[in-house]
Amino acid sequence: MRVVVPFDDREPKTRLAPTLGADERAGLAAAMLGDVLAAVRDAGHTPEVLSTAPLDLDTAVTVDERPLSEAVNAVLGATDDAVGVVMADLPLATATAVSRLTDTDGGVVLAPGLGGGTNAFLARHPGFRVNYHDGSYRKHREQADTAGMTVGTVDSFRLALDVDEPRDLVEVLLHGEGQAVAWLREAGFELVADHSRGLRVER
Repeated sequence: MRVVVPFDDREPKTRLAPTLGADERAGLAAAMLGDVLAAVRDAGHTPEVLSTAPLDLDTAVTVDERPLSEAVNAVLGATDDAVGVVMADLPLATATAVSRLTDTDGGVVLAPGLGGGTNAFLARHPGFRVNYHDGSYRKHREQADTAGMTVGTVDSFRLALDVDEPRDLVEVLLHGEGQAVAWLREAGFELVADHSRGLRVER
């Protein structure tokens, strides 16, 4: 089984711009990638990074500058073996969560994100292809159902949280255990009480 981690090195995490500068966003993105790679390794798999630019990592890196869907579909179309894909911005991912994905039955196994995206999947059926953005979980489920593929779903908080906006950092500081939470703390972020919303992040 191949486990691929797509990573976009071009101006990562622009929606965090109100909170982080460009270099800081790149640093946090790299830390989150490190957390995902560690989770995949701890689950007993060898991760491969599918990057938009060369990276100096202790794991295999394939460079593909095409948009995310095209790059991932090229990976899926190159083999009949099972392929797992785990997004690089899941800093709460753990080995247990990754193992739930890879151990769940189904021709296609989907781990939905909180906003309706597809944060991770396992394709055992060689005909499955991705179409990210605009509620991709529903699109992927409909595609699999139409093609007669059996579908498994992994309901996992640790795979559901992808960091895109400043409010997502609350969950990282609350539940993170790896490089991303360490990066945020070193950068001076902390949780403070917000009587209208519970908690918020402050620097």
